Amino acid sequence: MAARSWFEHVGVIADRGRAVLNLPGGRQSRDARQLCERLLAQRGEAAGIALASDLVDEINAMDGRKTADFLRLLAASFAPDPAGLERAIERWRAERDVAATLQLQAASEPPRQELFRRLNMAPGGTRTLVNLRASLLGLDPDPDLEALDFDLRHLLSSWFNRGFLQLQEISWETPAAILERLIEYEAVHAIQGWADLRLRLAEDRRCYAFFHPALPGEPLIFVEVALSHGLATAIGPVIDPQRNVGSTKNADTATFYSISNCQKGLRGISFGNFLIKQVVSELSAALPGLKTFATLSPLPGLAASLVDEEDSDGFTDSRLRALIGDQADELNRLAAAQGSTLRKLLTAPAPRPERANKVLERLALAYLTRQRRSGRSAADPVAHFHLANGARLEQINVNADLSEGGRGSCGVMVNYLYEPERLEFNHERYVETGEVVTGRSLNTAQKRVQAAWSAR
Repeated sequence: MAARSWFEHVGVIADRGRAVLNLPGGRQSRDARQLCERLLAQRGEAAGIALASDLVDEINAMDGRKTADFLRLLAASFAPDPAGLERAIERWRAERDVAATLQLQAASEPPRQELFRRLNMAPGGTRTLVNLRASLLGLDPDPDLEALDFDLRHLLSSWFNRGFLQLQEISWETPAAILERLIEYEAVHAIQGWADLRLRLAEDRRCYAFFHPALPGEPLIFVEVALSHGLATAIGPVIDPQRNVGSTKNADTATFYSISNCQKGLRGISFGNFLIKQVVSELSAALPGLKTFATLSPLPGLAASLVDEEDSDGFTDSRLRALIGDQADELNRLAAAQGSTLRKLLTAPAPRPERANKVLERLALAYLTRQRRSGRSAADPVAHFHLANGARLEQINVNADLSEGGRGSCGVMVNYLYEPERLEFNHERYVETGEVVTGRSLNTAQKRVQAAWSAR
């Protein structure tokens, strides 16, 4: 007989557990709280997996309101015991030895973390926890739920690190269920049906997806690549549904033009750095003629940053004037003629005055290299992803995305360059100091931006 898979083995244990517990229909009680308490109290493996399976079914059957109530229950009733935590703190203050430290660690861990670990043992448990966090992120901000989100992120970060991810090339021969998910999950440049998808999987295109063993058939991230001679600097021609399919014979450049995170419940979970390096390695092996690996990426936070006059760490009036320099008077005149303001002129949809386009490149460079969140990290999440992966900021392209989807980026797109031999070096400089390595064409502008940003 062929050996059972791990998931089949767990299913057998769950069935045995139901028999041991005499759970009619697989569940003795449909009350989620009771199931949680019994699961935490259970010590037997078979019975524990059976209870976890029942809780998975219970959670998956909840509607939106019941899910929200369940999340609030987890936040309030499965938090650390205050009295036990206080005793552990007092002992640690008195003794400060290893035993006291371990007791403090145990007392400070919420029971819900162990609940999640046990829930994860059931078939479908991982998917249920990811979906549960997606529901949590969809609720209105609530301080009482922040600790619950912290616990889920803590565990999901351990379970979804780079070591568990599997890279797979996606082609037109990939199972239809996965292809349907690509259409559904494309978050950057929408795929307009099957004909459009087929064009994105044509000879001059490549697509790769990362999967996790606990979520079979569910891509976590997928990457779309255009193969061409020379760097792509505008998105329109790349995704044009009427374009002619090119040949890869003369292709020397791979442009990553769309990178989509597919699972809402894994938002903010780092899958580790150098994911793109794995794709570069695959492409290099398959197409030795490729010499340049770069992205064509949006700046989704640029427009909001330019119109935010209250952010003292962003584009203050003095910084804006310093960055615009000798173009300020002319741009203010143009804005006044339109009954607008300078900030609205700069963020208006194309076509914009040519003077505004020239200034916008400088402002985008300042946004990418000077504006920060959480200390050293770039304010723009897409920029942070690529810089943390070791890319170099190579080129800024104004009017590169004239679609409605490009409004948040003011139509600007960026080429980040991936040089395999420089990725670790660039990564270390960015994560340790926040420094953004730039291409030579941006060096002169970078000096002006650095000087202008000092103007508060």
